[in-house]
Amino acid sequence: VIRIKKGFEIIAVGNGKITDNGVRALDVKVGDNVLFGAYAGTKVKVEGEELLVMKESDILAVLEG
Repeated sequence: VIRIKKGFEIIAVGNGKITDNGVRALDVKVGDNVLFGAYAGTKVKVEGEELLVMKESDILAVLEG
């Protein structure tokens, strides 16, 4: 889940992707700032705040600094 109004900051993540070999840990974490494509994710509204839910594979880059 990504907060749209805060510079695309990740505010929540799941456990990872389930594979035949178990669960693969995510490469992103809460607090990371990310870039993603224009049509990535699904917008939802939670308690009046607009959020974007997407798969890790939709993230193009993690910004440093």
